[in-house]
This record gives sequence, structure tokens and C-alpha cells, in this order.
Amino acid sequence: MINDKLLAEKLGEFAKDRDWDQFHTPKNIATSIAVEAAELLELFQWTRGEKDWSTLSLDTDSPLKRRIEEELADILLYLIRFADKADIDLEAACVMKLEKNSVKYPIELFKGSDRKYNE
Repeated sequence: MINDKLLAEKLGEFAKDRDWDQFHTPKNIATSIAVEAAELLELFQWTRGEKDWSTLSLDTDSPLKRRIEEELADILLYLIRFADKADIDLEAACVMKLEKNSVKYPIELFKGSDRKYNE
């Protein structure tokens, strides 16, 4: 289980110790989230479909797995930092979004389907 409150505290201390808080604006953090997400996507660029979940080598010693873990950590840390700076309860926001999606995508209409709610 991720303790976002503890991570937010550690991130705040990390930024404060380096006098980086001044740079952690909504635009800069949102940009960083997008950049890190692109770096995750880049790991799968030009794979011609061969790197799906069934063919990925994600054992403990896999270099690809380590790179994926690093990019996911970067994304999560920026998300937590953004939420902390914006005074957003990330866990509550996620629960609310899941509830909203369960209404938008009822099981009886969308089970096994990849179509959007408006299709």
C-alpha cells in the first residue's frame, strides 16, 4: 500500500532542503508528469507490438522492469507532489473517480468491451 502522506512529507523535505519549492508550480509539475509519462511510453516505442504483457520479461533482474519501475516512480512522485502542493486528497480523488467511472461504465453494458461510454 502506498502511503502518499508520508511520501508527500518526504518530497516536501527533499524540495525544501534544495530550495526547489519555488520551482514546483502547477505548470512545472504538470509538465514533469507528462514528460515522465512520455519516458515510460518511450520504453515501448518501435516495438511493433512484440512487447505486450504476455511477452515482456519482467522478472526481478530484468533491465526493462527496472526502467519501468523508475519511470512509474517518477510519475507517482510528481503526482503526489502536485496533489500536496494543491491540497488535494489524492486517495479521496481516486475513490471519487472510480465511483464516477462505475456509473459511466456499468458492468452490464461494458463487461469485456473496450468502447468508450459515448459509443
